[in-house]
Amino acid sequence: MSLNYSPSLHPLRFTARNRRKLKVNVFSESGFLGLESQGGHTAFLDCAALMATHPDLEVVINARTTCDVLHSHSWGPLFWAWGARRWAVRRVFTAHVVPETAIGTFPCAEYAQPLVRAYVRRVCNFADLVIAVAPRAAQVLRELGVASPVAIVPNPIRAERFVAKPMLRIAGRKLLRLSDDRLVVLGVGQLQPRKGIADFAAVAAACPDAHFVWVGGRPFGLISANYFGMNDLVCRPPRNLTFAGMANLEDMPAIYNAADVMLFPSFQENCPYAPMEAASCGRPVVFRDLVEYRSLYRSEYLKAGDLPELTLVVRRLLDSASERERWASASHALSQGFRVADFVDTLARIYDDQACAGMPH
Repeated sequence: MSLNYSPSLHPLRFTARNRRKLKVNVFSESGFLGLESQGGHTAFLDCAALMATHPDLEVVINARTTCDVLHSHSWGPLFWAWGARRWAVRRVFTAHVVPETAIGTFPCAEYAQPLVRAYVRRVCNFADLVIAVAPRAAQVLRELGVASPVAIVPNPIRAERFVAKPMLRIAGRKLLRLSDDRLVVLGVGQLQPRKGIADFAAVAAACPDAHFVWVGGRPFGLISANYFGMNDLVCRPPRNLTFAGMANLEDMPAIYNAADVMLFPSFQENCPYAPMEAASCGRPVVFRDLVEYRSLYRSEYLKAGDLPELTLVVRRLLDSASERERWASASHALSQGFRVADFVDTLARIYDDQACAGMPH
């Protein structure tokens, strides 16, 4: 079952009936587990900060206290403890990943899919409502046998933070130790096969006149997929490829601005932050042509199906300033479909519906 919400600013029914703000506990285990570099942690932080701006909401973060709605961005054991009815009247769970996300992220994940699928289904059915961050993710959850209602709410992009500025470009190039005159192709994501890092390195080798930079680390350490293969690539990359390691979230606007092109060759995504953040900064973004994107993105975007096509598209951008300009404009237009105001209003309505459903009649 899908629930469709259209943005419409209005006061919350729960607050009007109870003469108090609706109390929401925004929760994630990512901070406890040292997973701050994941997109799910960014989504958790953004959700807490943005929803706190709604006048009818009282937002607490990872609080072991009674609340009207618990909104969890993680699916570990603490979700079950925090989600006990004595702490939360209603439970909302955002599924940032689907079972297929584990393939290329953890070793042998393709063989553990039956267990992963069973666990994801159980987590989703523990929630009163599940939020899928993309239409394709919602379809996967329904096919998985999730019985709880599923709403589609894509991740928002903080357009006031991710902007194109000459000063940010200077700061980003200084941070990454890049020269001012060389074209730069940026990749962002965890060091894991799912992110398409091997293809990124192959495109770099085919374009020796540009500098390629990959920003991201391995939050899962030794339990990352192909850990030693990734080590070999990091230690012996093409001469024009630099692995910059993890970066602070606060530095990412400058890092995006430092690039001339962003290449995002991931093999599986749901609603990724990195390419839309780069797009909001006015960078042309090259996507791998994935089925997930076709229902998520509503305007023109630059895509390629395989390694030869990725190389061809990147080469064309590097060779033509007008092409970079054209696709920078298209990318920026694409990022406008993920507005903060729509996210806040839609999620507030979901909280309101859930809290009212949990009230005695």
